[in-house]
Amino acid sequence: MSNFLYLFRGGEKAFQKLSQEEKQAHMEVWGEWMGGLKEKGQLLDGLPLAEDGKVVHQKGELVTNGPFAEGAEMVGGYLIVSANTMDEAVEISKGCPIFDYEGSFVEVREIITMDGH
Repeated sequence: MSNFLYLFRGGEKAFQKLSQEEKQAHMEVWGEWMGGLKEKGQLLDGLPLAEDGKVVHQKGELVTNGPFAEGAEMVGGYLIVSANTMDEAVEISKGCPIFDYEGSFVEVREIITMDGH
């Protein structure tokens, strides 16, 4: 088994247009999806990310407000899942509720260990 990072991008503008009830219902869908992954032992960690933050450049010499990525470039959250292969990790990601919003996507990256590096 390997661990994979899902980075969730896009959908924020569409989500903000929802009513409070629609937002709550959508978050319940996320909870159900993540709960299913947890029951199967596939979900290791994951949370949404705040919109604001800091970007550190030049060994800390320059710190700016950010990130200021637009739309689909903004990382809205992450999950760490366990899967046998990249193909399995991709298949698992296909059930993600982020796909309810056109233009949203999930970046799937294998987390490698520092052993042997």
